[in-house]
Amino acid sequence: MNLNLLFFGLPTIFVILTYVLLRKRKERESLKKLNESIRDNLTDPPSIHPVFKPDICIGCEGCVSACPEGAIGLIENKGALVSPSKCIGHGACQTACPVDGIEMVFGSAKRGIDIPHVSAIFETNIKNIFIAGELGGMGLVRKSAEQGAQAIKEIDKRKNSKAAYDVVIVGAGPAGVAGSLGAKEKGLRYITLEQEESIGGAVYHYPRNKLTMTAPVKLPIVGELKIFDIQKEELLQIWQKICSENDIKINFNERMETITPSPNGFLVKTSRAEYETTCVLLAIGRRGTPRKLGVPGEEQKKVVYSLIDPEQYAGQHVLVVGGGDSAIEAALALSNQPNTQATLSYRNDSFGRIKQKNKEYLENAIKNEKINALLKSSVKEIKENTVLIELENGVQELKNDAVIVCAGGILPTPFLKDIGILVETHHGATKHGVKCS
Repeated sequence: MNLNLLFFGLPTIFVILTYVLLRKRKERESLKKLNESIRDNLTDPPSIHPVFKPDICIGCEGCVSACPEGAIGLIENKGALVSPSKCIGHGACQTACPVDGIEMVFGSAKRGIDIPHVSAIFETNIKNIFIAGELGGMGLVRKSAEQGAQAIKEIDKRKNSKAAYDVVIVGAGPAGVAGSLGAKEKGLRYITLEQEESIGGAVYHYPRNKLTMTAPVKLPIVGELKIFDIQKEELLQIWQKICSENDIKINFNERMETITPSPNGFLVKTSRAEYETTCVLLAIGRRGTPRKLGVPGEEQKKVVYSLIDPEQYAGQHVLVVGGGDSAIEAALALSNQPNTQATLSYRNDSFGRIKQKNKEYLENAIKNEKINALLKSSVKEIKENTVLIELENGVQELKNDAVIVCAGGILPTPFLKDIGILVETHHGATKHGVKCS
């Protein structure tokens, strides 16, 4: 009997003890992340995010494993959002929870999120203007695509021959691409506009090799796209292939400016032309239009508004403008490229609300002369091979091959309100009282 206890009992005790110790270690790591978020004042998620139900959560860690951003951890054996600023709202954690212990919500008690009001068919309060995808609060690729396709089904019922187009689709992210495929399938007269130079919407601006998709998606014409965890680059290639094979025409580098009523529907004015249409599908996401510097020379191709691939700037003189985490991280990434001269220009006298780790990395890079930081400075002019920067002691001209402006974006909320679309501010509540996945 004692031998059986020794033979079976000790291994069992060892397994249990190992499990308990590992859980304790994970909880310490989660608590450390949470304390860092609190210290750096990064406790408000940027958009839709999970809220955990402690009375239901069983601490199975399914949500932790499902979160590729590492935003979720365990605190007192319960799921918790320990790195809120990393959460991008794709909802994989909610899908992975076996006991329905997670809700996806908008905003927080401190920080409200503006979400346009849409009906069950994704129509706004303005008849024939529809919203799908991230702009409506849905960051999940699969759901964004489904919403775009569903909106087109309703738009198909309203087509007429009075306007030149049945629908103008604004945005070429997942919702816009799915909407374009749906319009092609239905034989609608459509045009798709995209202010960026590439397909993908918000996904296009993700860091390199970022995991972006967590579930298959059903697309018009194409059918079910059976892909799960996939890197950003591969997903963009798939979108591009789908559009190419199905002859989906997208007007890149064409920015929508206004939407006004017309006798036959709406007149959509862009940076290039005007389009009269019966319906409009807004799939523009929540990034908004990049905030520009408004200086001479900014229209040059060497000026961009986000850093996608640091390697493309190897061996160049690059100016980064801005003082937030995105600017700091861009400058740091550039400083690690071979023979790259990174200069960081910021209008204030210190880098304020940035992550503590970014602050430490930046101070070290400046100390080691890997980044040339110019505080209390502003860009005056961007020339072909140089930039003019105004400092306290005068204007300095620097050699320059590229400029990356990280000054944030102009959110579409004012635009929506200007054309009459109702916008609701959510403070930590599910949209229309239902779960968002």
